[in-house]
Amino acid sequence: MTFYDRADELAALQGEFEANQFGFVVVYGRRRVGKTELLKEFCSDRPHVYHLASQEAEQRQRQKFVEAIAAHCEERVPQIETWDEAFEYLGEKLATNQFVFVIDEFPYLVENNASIPSYLQSVVDQYGPNSQSLLVLCGSSISVMESEVLGHESPLYGRRTAQIDLQPFDFRTARSAISYELESSIESYAVTGGTPMYLTLFDYTQSLEDNIRQYVLSNTSVLYNEPEFLLRTELRNPGRYLSILEAIATGHTTPKEISGATGVDSGPLSQYLQTLRRLRFVTREVPVTASQKKSKRSLYHVADNFLSFWFRFIEPNRSSIEQAPKLVFEDVIRPSFTHHVARVFERICIEAVWEGIRTDRFDGRYSQVGRWWYGEEEIDIVGLNPNDNRLLLAECKWTTDPVGTALAENLLEKAHSVRWRTGDRHQEFALFSKSGFTDELHEQFGDEWHLFGLSELEAIL
Repeated sequence: MTFYDRADELAALQGEFEANQFGFVVVYGRRRVGKTELLKEFCSDRPHVYHLASQEAEQRQRQKFVEAIAAHCEERVPQIETWDEAFEYLGEKLATNQFVFVIDEFPYLVENNASIPSYLQSVVDQYGPNSQSLLVLCGSSISVMESEVLGHESPLYGRRTAQIDLQPFDFRTARSAISYELESSIESYAVTGGTPMYLTLFDYTQSLEDNIRQYVLSNTSVLYNEPEFLLRTELRNPGRYLSILEAIATGHTTPKEISGATGVDSGPLSQYLQTLRRLRFVTREVPVTASQKKSKRSLYHVADNFLSFWFRFIEPNRSSIEQAPKLVFEDVIRPSFTHHVARVFERICIEAVWEGIRTDRFDGRYSQVGRWWYGEEEIDIVGLNPNDNRLLLAECKWTTDPVGTALAENLLEKAHSVRWRTGDRHQEFALFSKSGFTDELHEQFGDEWHLFGLSELEAIL
């Protein structure tokens, strides 16, 4: 898989390795997000041992672990009978050689032996003060990494010198992997999201439609069952979670709506949603003017574009896909695809707003940016600058027709409903449009509003 970006993460790892002291870094994140590629890229020009844990017999696992250390140090493999001895051997080598030692898929070691975090604690405490090496623990099971490595109850708690919570690419970064023109790139990103493995799976010499048919609608493709596989790696009984994710992806975004669509009572539902949020499958959103902790106006969204696409179009139609995938594309995906892309377009526009803030494209330096809604009224993007009592209001349209004055006039009207610093505030307006703007809108609002067609969006991103 081609390696893209991750400059900040590589710089963080480099800083830890060159700090002239022992470093202990925890790298974690969802499967397919590129953790292994990041670590291989970092290790490629440095002395290192890369140990990939696997689900096999504990004795064989331990033997491979010791053999990897001995091979790096050009020594005969010692006779080691316990994990305690194996980690003591590692500690001795970390203290007498400067190198990077990576344990990838660390949760598999913990599954074999729950005492391993304690053995590692001894390594860090006993050998760390005399070492200039870098120890990296990496894992895809977020629940295990958070409980057994990062959690308060873990023997390793408080001993890491850094952690990298690796996230999928935003659109700006993903664009480097997508060789379509901007409009098709946005549509493709709405399918793959920013997960590197999904991005690089598509063949961008083919049309997006062909890629969807080949890599998503084919029951032999890795993506066909991918979300179910991801859930099963984290959850023993994923059935209820699958139904919740499908409900959210098909438009049931409030707790009441999700409960009605799934038949799960509100009490248990809150626990399911909390688990899905912790595992990065779901995000919770409140109006940008509201308190994250106190607001009861919560909306839930599937966190990843591909998962959203899959639960909206694939999971409800598995039987039909098995028999007639072409008809599913024509009759199910194509008619609703624009609506799916429109939601993703809003998030891309929020990216553009943040980039505009960083580059002083807007008048205000907004510290909070997000959606706003109250009752039946909604604004796609609202930015808040409490220091200057300044408000940014923006709408995004993924339509085939140019945006006219009606949208701008409607946004002006809705601005009065945003109850934030209503006494004496400054307001700034922006519009984003796939198909540009009418001459009338340019004449009436062009001098005072920020107008972003696709060419302006491409320039800012």
